[in-house]
Amino acid sequence: MKGEGKMKSKMKWVGLIGLVLSAFSIFTHFLLARFTEDVIAEYQSSITIFSWRPIFERPDFPTNSLSYRRLWGPVRRLESLHPDPNPRGYYGDPSSQSNGFIFVRIQGGFHEIRNSICDVVVVSRLLNATLAIPEIQSTTSSKGISSQFKSFAYLYNEDQFVLALAKEVKVVRTLPKNLKGARRKKEIPLFKVPHSASPYYYLHHVLPVLKKHSVVELVVSDGGCLQAILPPHFEEYQRLRCRVAFHALRFRQEVQELADKILQRLRAFGRPFIAYDPGMTRDALAYYGCAELFQDVHTELIQHKRSWMIKRGTVRGKLSVNSAEARLNGSCPLMPEEIGILLRAYGYSWDTILYVSGGEVFGGQRTLIPLHAMFENVVDRTSLSTPWELNRIYGQEVNLVNTHLGPPPFIEEETKVEAWKNAGPRPRPLPPPPARPKSYNIEGWWGWVAESDNEPDSTVMELRTNAHKLLWEAIDYVVCVEADVFIPGFDRDGKGHPNFASLVMGHRLYQSASLKTYRPDRKEAAKLVDEFHDHMYQANRTWLKSVRRHMRKTLLDGIIEASKNSKPLSFLSHPVPECSCLRHKSLETSKNSSSPSSSQVWAALGLAHQCPAWMDTGSVSLVKEKEKENEEDLDEDDSLSSGLFPGKNVVNQEGDGEANNKDENQFDDQEELEGGDR
Repeated sequence: MKGEGKMKSKMKWVGLIGLVLSAFSIFTHFLLARFTEDVIAEYQSSITIFSWRPIFERPDFPTNSLSYRRLWGPVRRLESLHPDPNPRGYYGDPSSQSNGFIFVRIQGGFHEIRNSICDVVVVSRLLNATLAIPEIQSTTSSKGISSQFKSFAYLYNEDQFVLALAKEVKVVRTLPKNLKGARRKKEIPLFKVPHSASPYYYLHHVLPVLKKHSVVELVVSDGGCLQAILPPHFEEYQRLRCRVAFHALRFRQEVQELADKILQRLRAFGRPFIAYDPGMTRDALAYYGCAELFQDVHTELIQHKRSWMIKRGTVRGKLSVNSAEARLNGSCPLMPEEIGILLRAYGYSWDTILYVSGGEVFGGQRTLIPLHAMFENVVDRTSLSTPWELNRIYGQEVNLVNTHLGPPPFIEEETKVEAWKNAGPRPRPLPPPPARPKSYNIEGWWGWVAESDNEPDSTVMELRTNAHKLLWEAIDYVVCVEADVFIPGFDRDGKGHPNFASLVMGHRLYQSASLKTYRPDRKEAAKLVDEFHDHMYQANRTWLKSVRRHMRKTLLDGIIEASKNSKPLSFLSHPVPECSCLRHKSLETSKNSSSPSSSQVWAALGLAHQCPAWMDTGSVSLVKEKEKENEEDLDEDDSLSSGLFPGKNVVNQEGDGEANNKDENQFDDQEELEGGDR
């Protein structure tokens, strides 16, 4: 008995020591995970731990070849553009005597929110009012999102916003308590501001009410509450818009950090990459009548949305639209397959890194299958981040799905028949069971289309997803702005206004105009793609030259077209010439250039303001580089193959055919460099 007692005592001590060691091990691992997070993140960025497994034809990537400069090099005629949003005339600090408070509720998606915030800051400056940080309705109306980030702070950095605008307008985080209570009781004046209202609307209608009540509430929707092109004497307000959009509006720290990590992972292999925004949303496809570009249930969904828009007056036109004619007229988005054909025809190889952005690609992943067939390294934010990194930007969210199932209900083994027989009068029959809840998948089958004419209400999970889309598009926005090449599939949203891609192109034009930003003419592109189908996979040289000429032309002509078409609808889609200037040395170079196109571009864009002298520090004249490049062109090698879709590890033919192909490609590259990028 004593031996057994000693044995049990020893086992207890062994178990206790094991528990202590386990607790110590867990605590040590926690400390390592806590204090080495940055090191682990850097290590993870250097290795491939994501779903993307890059495949490249050659490990080394030549950056001094002629084809590299043609595909990835800067647009030389735009190198002289420099951002300059500073005031150029008298622009004093905001008056100490405010006319009152402005509280703003903003409705809409990512690009509409960004446009609206810039507009309300300008309106506050115009009315000499104190601005309460705007409320983003997309987050306040969503249930189940983290309470850690509220409204404006869910997407943007509040501290940066307040500090950056300290000398522009007075900004407070919330209304005073008495006004906040009056707002809850709906006792303060409310204005549902029309889209693109003029400054005189605010001066004549809003300002008298503001002075009388010391507070007004503005409800802003449709992506803007101030007209894009202001009268000439309001030019300083345009530059204020640039300071808000490109300097004051910074994303929340967690979102910005994840976007930076994705950029590091994209560039970890030492290769440039293309960012592509499809712009294929259900609203946009319905607005322009592009239902027949899809099949099956997706066509019905687009038509259902278009019918809904017609009933509410958003769309003026017939329900049935010939989508083929709309596509040839340039009214429909370019499909991913068409974008892939244009890029491959221009010369981008199959192993080019292609980043696909956008919170929603209508039709799901199957729409991107042709793009995956043409490019091996097609990635997005999900393939360049881990699930826990995405969950981190959402914050602590409540669990909306009960995954813990309880025990089954207790069933008596013996049925009390006698008790049932002796019961009182029978109750009335129960009503029929309710219909099953309507549910559908954003990227899959919508069951309600075949069952009902009415679209079901959004579920709690869908409302949460709508809030998450703002964060997804914020990440994509950062990546697209910093990309080496950007190409949009569409530049309009579901209301006919400039969309996410238009804001990206405007930001790139402001921040780094010389980076390649293709703006395809959809009408011309559709014609070229239709011609390609006649000789698929064996495109002739004339067609290839036509595509290259068109793509090269869009680098400059697309900017001029945007100044005519996009800017009247959204200033941020084309913030030139108000927020840019021309460097002196670059300006002299363009004047002395043999090509007159540079001066024509500046004249078309209205650019005449020269940058201050301090901005010319480090600028280099391009004349000698231009001459040197022409001398070296004949010695450069272009690795482009004669086919449009060559297979992997294609071996070039030897002999005279290879030499002739090499000389012709060099001639094409030299011609394109001389005609397009300088």
